[in-house]
Amino acid sequence: MKAGFVALVGRPNAGKSTLLNRLVGQKVAIVSDKPQTTRTRILGVHNGDGGQVVFIDTPGVHRPLHRLNVRMVDVAVQSISQADVVCAVADATEAVGGGDQYLGKLLARGSVPIVLALNKIDRIDKPALLPLIEHWSRLARFEDIVPVSALTGENEDALLQALLKHLPEGEALYPADYLTDQPERAWVAEIVREKVLRHTRDELPFSSAVTMDHFEDADERGLMRLFCTILVERESQKPIVIGRGGSMIKRIGTEAREELERFFGAKVFLDLRVKVRAGWREDPRMLDEIGIRDDE
Repeated sequence: MKAGFVALVGRPNAGKSTLLNRLVGQKVAIVSDKPQTTRTRILGVHNGDGGQVVFIDTPGVHRPLHRLNVRMVDVAVQSISQADVVCAVADATEAVGGGDQYLGKLLARGSVPIVLALNKIDRIDKPALLPLIEHWSRLARFEDIVPVSALTGENEDALLQALLKHLPEGEALYPADYLTDQPERAWVAEIVREKVLRHTRDELPFSSAVTMDHFEDADERGLMRLFCTILVERESQKPIVIGRGGSMIKRIGTEAREELERFFGAKVFLDLRVKVRAGWREDPRMLDEIGIRDDE
């Protein structure tokens, strides 16, 4: 059988996390329409007849403006060097620009096979595909270019086969029932952050974070008690997250609680607080606390 690591890399908002969830068959990474949603490495395992593909979802490659972003881009670069195959994910609806050319140069530094997943083809006219494929083929040396839709699943199997073709032969790296390396505590914080991203705009999604303060397993009544803090950088952002009369924080909490109850199969009491932590994106200790470390 085939087994190995595949790094999902690309520009922000290319749909890497949506594609990861599709290929794994279950939600293991949060998604939103905001760029830079993924902040750290997320592992997800696909087990199929052809073998085991261990996907490594990475933050989008972008120009870093804060220490947070520097660490995020470092995670993506390191994942390229650690993978058996790189799956570059590109947004077919966006014109190829300078950021994509930089990504092409970054990919050219590696020595492993590269497969391009040209994503979001459900949103473009099919005649536009061929010139787009030709354009991308000039940016880097791709072993295969597969047009896909992470949203609908179109060409999902073709992409898996293209990746398996380049993986080494060997035994499975993880048990058949292994899905992700995301700890439950981290998953809770990420689900809350996903809801913050969904309901906020402008700078707030980029300057907010969520910490998991206290995690209690289900008690004899089947109730889990979870306590999280939503961090923002400025006092003016705090009332935005709380909302008029607490309406926004209640909405975020309700949506997060409902999803967490489905995930854990238990009743959940979710306590959310909002705190101002100025400059947290430049604070190494704070970045370590939310799981974005230098040594990833």
